[in-house]
Amino acid sequence: MRFEELFPKGKPIFGMIHHKGTDRADKLRRAAQEADLLVSCGVDALMVEDYYGDAQDVENTLRWLQTERPQVCYGVNVLDQLTLSCELAEKYGAKLVQVDSICGHLTPEEDKQYEIECLACHNRGGFLLLGGVRFKYKDVLSGRSLEADLKLGMARCDAIVVTGTGTGMRTEMSKIEEFRRILGRFPLIIGAGLTQESVREQLLVGDGAIVGSTFKRGGAAENELCEQAVRDFMTEVIGLRNDLSR
Repeated sequence: MRFEELFPKGKPIFGMIHHKGTDRADKLRRAAQEADLLVSCGVDALMVEDYYGDAQDVENTLRWLQTERPQVCYGVNVLDQLTLSCELAEKYGAKLVQVDSICGHLTPEEDKQYEIECLACHNRGGFLLLGGVRFKYKDVLSGRSLEADLKLGMARCDAIVVTGTGTGMRTEMSKIEEFRRILGRFPLIIGAGLTQESVREQLLVGDGAIVGSTFKRGGAAENELCEQAVRDFMTEVIGLRNDLSR
């Protein structure tokens, strides 16, 4: 599977499911509601993550999607558990797996074993692996240049994810452009801080985006989804796609 084959319209938007709630039943109920709202507003895929929950909440939502919404494209990110994310993707038919850092965050010695894990997951097939480099909240311990880490990342995954320094914080254009220069035509996903106002500028360089906080009330990850925010954002994305197709 290739990125452009899964998303032929181009510039796909992946809406985050964060699993906020009071207990497992409430988290699943909210996740189901959020999934339906995001899809109805035109989001291209869902990314199911344990940001406020845990691996069991992720699995519960994946099971629901596979059973109740099999036509929807969805992915999984159990934070810092790449192999588990891949196992859940295979079990529940997810087409995407995200890992916050595909390389650069470990010492060269630690990275040797991690590379084996990354390549084993990448070689499973059946889903696209999205890997972060110089990702938010991750230290850079590789001792390698950005170019060297990005080239390693390209061998370990199907798309590179770029972020700024934190959740909901803008990814600087200079960083996006530097990644693009090194990656060439390799898929580049903006993983944090994209807003309705920055969609056009940043997606003219990037190939897609993972969006969480911007879809919430007040642009804060801890708040509820805001339908109008999602619709306004997707209106900008669709306008950009239409302009690029002319």
